[in-house]
Parts: sequence; C-alpha cells; structure tokens
Amino acid sequence: MSEPLRIANCSGFYGDRLSAAREMVEGGPIDVLTGDWLAELTMLILWKGMQRDASRGWAHTFLTQMEEVLGTCVDRGIKVVTNAGGLNPAGLADQVGQLADRLGLSVAVAHIEGDDLLPRLGELRDEGHPMAHLDTGQLLEQARGTVVSANAYLGAWPIVDALASGADVVVCPRVTDASLVVGPAAWHHGWSETDWDALAGAVVAGHVIECGPQATGGNYAFFTEVPGLEHPGFPIAEVADDGSSIITKHPGTGGAVTVGTVTAQLLYEIAGHHYPNTDVVARFDIIEVAEVGTDRVRLSGTRGLPAPRDVKVCCNLLGGWRNSMTFVLTGLDIEAKADLTVRSLSDALGGTGQFAEFDARLIRSDKPDAPTNVEATAQLRVTVKDDDADRVGRRFSGAATELALAGYPGLHLTAPPGAATAYGVYWPALVPADLVVPTVVRPDGTRVDVPHHIHRAPDGPAVIDGADASLAPGVTVAPDTAEPVPAPARTPAAGATVRLPLGTIIGARSGDKGGNANVGLWARSDEAWVWLDAELTLDRFRELLPEAGDLVVQRHAFPNLRALNFVVVGLLGEGVASSTRPDPQAKGLGEYLRSRSVDLPAHLVPHSS
Repeated sequence: MSEPLRIANCSGFYGDRLSAAREMVEGGPIDVLTGDWLAELTMLILWKGMQRDASRGWAHTFLTQMEEVLGTCVDRGIKVVTNAGGLNPAGLADQVGQLADRLGLSVAVAHIEGDDLLPRLGELRDEGHPMAHLDTGQLLEQARGTVVSANAYLGAWPIVDALASGADVVVCPRVTDASLVVGPAAWHHGWSETDWDALAGAVVAGHVIECGPQATGGNYAFFTEVPGLEHPGFPIAEVADDGSSIITKHPGTGGAVTVGTVTAQLLYEIAGHHYPNTDVVARFDIIEVAEVGTDRVRLSGTRGLPAPRDVKVCCNLLGGWRNSMTFVLTGLDIEAKADLTVRSLSDALGGTGQFAEFDARLIRSDKPDAPTNVEATAQLRVTVKDDDADRVGRRFSGAATELALAGYPGLHLTAPPGAATAYGVYWPALVPADLVVPTVVRPDGTRVDVPHHIHRAPDGPAVIDGADASLAPGVTVAPDTAEPVPAPARTPAAGATVRLPLGTIIGARSGDKGGNANVGLWARSDEAWVWLDAELTLDRFRELLPEAGDLVVQRHAFPNLRALNFVVVGLLGEGVASSTRPDPQAKGLGEYLRSRSVDLPAHLVPHSS
C-alpha cells in the first residue's frame, strides 16, 4: 500500500486569498498543491476578458501565486494541479513556462484540452444531441441569446496521464472540481478506471476541500465557536490507498476542522444521495464522518458506482442587457412610497411591458421608531432586462433619476444613472461521454488523447432509490445493489417546546447550481436529527421559505450525516449572471432559514439560549 497523498487547496474561487499558495507550501509538508478557480460565472468572466485580449481566458491570480511558490514546489517535489486554465489552458501553460524561465527554474508543464465544445455545437445538434437544458428540457437552439462558451466537465484521467508523463505543473481547463484531487490520488496510488470505491472516496475529499476555507470554518453556521476565523487556514486532504481521507490543515493556522465544518461542506451544492462525477458516481448517503484528532476528520465508507454515460456541459449565453437603480425609502408609508415610484417610472417610460423583464423588489430593512436614520430605511431595487441596450440604458436610469425632486418625500438613490451592462445565462446540458475526448499536451509537446468512455456505465436504465428520483435527466447510474441507509425508526419525544430560531440547534449551508438553489441543514445530535427529519417536511420547508411556493422543491435525507438537503429548482432564474435576486447565488439562504422561528423541543435547546 502506498502512503496517503497530502493534497492541499489554495483557492476556492477566482479572487480568493492570494497568499494562500505560499501559506500552504511553507506551512507544512504537502505533496500536491491544487486550487479551484472556475465557477459557472467565472467562465463568462473569462470569455469577456478574451474579448479584450485574445491571449487571456485564464485566471491571472494563479500566475501571481506561482511566482511566489514555484521554486519551492520544484525543490520539494510538490506537484501543482490547477483548473485556472479556464478557456485557454495552452495560454496559461505557456505563461507558466515563461515564468519558470524568468525564475531560472526547470519546470515540466503539461496542459489539457478537449473540453471546448463551442465549435462543435452544430455538429452535435445534427447528430441528435440538442443540448437540452437539464432543468427545463428546452433545446439549446430555442434559447434566447448567443452561446459564447460551451465546456464539458472533463475528469481525472487526463490529469493522471499528465502526471505520469513527468509534469510538475498540470494546467486544466473545465474539469470537475473534485477531479483536481481524484487525478493526483489515482496517479499516486495506481488506481484503475474501475476502482469505483476508491475513486468515489477521492471525489468526496475533493468536494470537501474544493472551496478552500469553507472546510476550516469559513461560512460556518456556528462560526462563533471557531477560533482564529479572522484568517482561517486552507484545507488539506490526506487521501489513502483505499480512497478514504483525513481532512486537516496546517498546525497553528486559524479556523478549525471538525465534524461540523466538514459536514457543512459535504452538503454544499449537492442534490441527492448519488453525486455524479465524470469518472464515478459517489454515494453520499453512506459516508462516515469521524473526528480522529484535533483538526483531523476522517471520511470513510464511501462507495462508488460506475461513471455516468453522459458528461455535463456548462454553456454560457449572452442573454441581453440589464440595468438596476435602487431607491432609498425612509420612515413612514414605505409601501406607498414604493408603489408611487413604480407607477411614476412606468409613466415616464411609457409602460413597463416594453421590457423583456421589469423586476421591482422592496427590501424591508426598516424599523419602526428607529434609533438612527439608517435603521429607518428600506430599499426599492428596480431591475430591467431587454435585448435592446438603449431601452434599458440611460433612458431607464435617467428616468429614475428624474424622480429625485418629483417623487416621495426623502427620495434618494444609491448610485448615479448608469449605462446598461450585458448579462449571461447559464445553460447546463449533457452529451454522451464518448463524444468528449480530452487531449493531454505533455511536457515534451506530445499530444495524447485520453478518452474516458472506456469506463463509463453500461447502457441501461438507472436504478435509483426513491430519494433520488429527481436526479438530473440523462445522468444515469448503474444499479445500486447496496441497501440504502434507513431513516431513524423513531419519532420525536413529546414535551415542552420553546419558540426560537431554527438555527439555535440546526446548522445550514447554501449555494447555487445554475438557476437552482441548494440548502443543506444538519443536526449536531441524534435526538436533534430525529426532530429535524420529522419537522422539516416539504410542506414545512415551503412555509419557512415562501419564495419556493410555486417552484419544484426536492428533499433528500442523509441520516448518516444527520442532515437534509433541499434543492429549489428555478429560484435563481437563469443563473447568477442573470438573476435579479439580491442574493443571486443563494449564499444567505441557509442563514435565512436558520433565522425563522419554530417550536423547538425544550430539552434540545442549550441552556444559554
């Protein structure tokens, strides 16, 4: 058996802490340095950058980090695996080579291609692959807007080939987030394409560390219990030969790695029990999470199912133009002031029906008899969208500004009038795995295809337990012969209750998956889990989140994690770049649910509450 591989994360998103790479390389022993730079929105941002400079399309912050640590990585034999290549992995690989030359280093750089399907969309459509939207079923050719990027989520095996060819740095394009961990682990331990359980275990480890300090206390519901959160350390996954792992961080760094912080991240942006990855489907319903030391949490027991027949594709479309103006309303008659503003805007613009979308949201943050002026204010945010940039440009924002002396008392705006900006639409779809062939450009310039269809699941219908009946259409898995983990055969004990916020005893983490919002809620004791599972039915969830009233909501129970996961389909519209919600990525949705008052069993409430 090979020794566990220590895989460190130094980035959870494009814009994360620049010093993280240096902190991870210098803070203690690691074998591999990874980081995640690519969200769905990031692909659109990188495309916009390429319109200004065709040589870009990659995350420049990665190069800044490498300037600090590349020499140390070479000296210590630390491999670097990154998806910062974005839309132009060859361009970033070239930049890394130039950086190595400037630093006087001998660095073997490989990069991966084959994810870009934009030139092939017409061909794929003609061959019977219309790129239907995963949530709505609408065909891509029926979509409004121009497709500007279409990238398949590649898997781990191109990374394995690149490392096996001697690469010190592997620059990836759009690969699954977890592949940045699965690839190095599979290379180091010599796994085969059908070592499903080991691969699934590495997917779980990758999912936990992909968002950087979210695994060490960042965005944690019970953050007041976490020490050193002013500067939390980034996470490390020690991945063993069997795929199990220990999540940890460097000694002396801020934050904490606990069963709670790891559970929160396990629930982040998932759906049901089966978590489809390009190379394997990981079963999240049987993961075992256990604390094995200070800042050391072991993940084990994960089982894998054969890889899906299809791979996911992230498309971005230019959806049109948008503009927003925000009115501040103070004191009395807030709703009447908002109503007058909408009517006045409609009159000035010749009606709101001329826009593709007119969205007016009254955000009530005001308090009666407020002790300060600012605490007496609410906001009316008006957003318009249209294909015509002029219609939603200064014509709209100017009309809003002209109300300054002609509207409600106390009217003022948060910003001067501005021009329209282009917005994107996120479009998730599927294509058969054998139509996407990754290519590795090895350090010596050799190009090698690494097709992953050789280890996909056999054809046939998916056999999924009832909780996963809503798995995205087309994402099929092989039959699961294991018995699903049963829900607790208990009912909550009767007794006194106390009206308190749900978050008094329940943690949550939420986020976005395109136009869908995901929120996971977990209990910290067996008794609290029995209550949570019984209390938070679909109907009760809708009561606590009225915005979900007319939307499809999926509920998935994870007794092994003492957790529930809810997916609210369509809450975010057409994705973060298009959403008109104040929180377009649903980051605060979990905390909102925790703030709702419920009748908690008195015996579960901490005495300090």
